[in-house]
Amino acid sequence: MEIIGRLTRDAVVAKASAERQVVNFSIAVNDSYRPKNSTEIKRIVTYIDCSYWLSTGVAQYLKKGTAVELFGRIGLNVYIGNDSQAHGSLTFHTSNIKIIAFVNDSAETEKNTDADAQKSRKEPDGLPF
Repeated sequence: MEIIGRLTRDAVVAKASAERQVVNFSIAVNDSYRPKNSTEIKRIVTYIDCSYWLSTGVAQYLKKGTAVELFGRIGLNVYIGNDSQAHGSLTFHTSNIKIIAFVNDSAETEKNTDADAQKSRKEPDGLPF
């Protein structure tokens, strides 16, 4: 199965057991449709929890807003809650991650450039003119 979306938060590496680690992250998948007999387009967002077990090195590249294409399978987690009721959740178990677009850090770069410019204006340069 293949899904494409953007990360909703930075990936987190969690320890599953003494020797196993997993990269957990969540993506948002945007979709749209037009209801029958309507001209209005409805937009929906589906949030999907994902896990990647093969390597934790990829976590450093999985930042909020990064567009990814994922290949894998859907897993079902079922458990009995504190309220004695059965609960379930879906997780996309990723076997291959393809990064489509990285997050643009231009806002952070602009902040640093502005701060450097202000700093240089305040400091005397030692020139007599």
